[in-house]
Amino acid sequence: MKDNISRAEIIVSGLVQGVGFRYFVLRKATQLNLFGFTKNQYDGTVLTVVEGEKHLIEELFNQLKVGPMHADVRDIKIAWRSFIGEFSSFEIRRY
Repeated sequence: MKDNISRAEIIVSGLVQGVGFRYFVLRKATQLNLFGFTKNQYDGTVLTVVEGEKHLIEELFNQLKVGPMHADVRDIKIAWRSFIGEFSSFEIRRY
């Protein structure tokens, strides 16, 4: 296993539900060959749990700072975790 493989939990807040944000995350994560999931949370935020190469997760994080056209990202947080390897794809999950 490479030393640069990591896991992160990203929480985005602002106008991020009902604007295609999760589909934006899905597209970007798939393009970057990252694995995990994204989902809306009841508090109005979007949670993304992602695994892959650390520099690619950082690239995804930078893209999520902007989001899709109709989103208004007010805050974004990332928490680095230990790689688990539990995902084989990237998906959108329901609450």
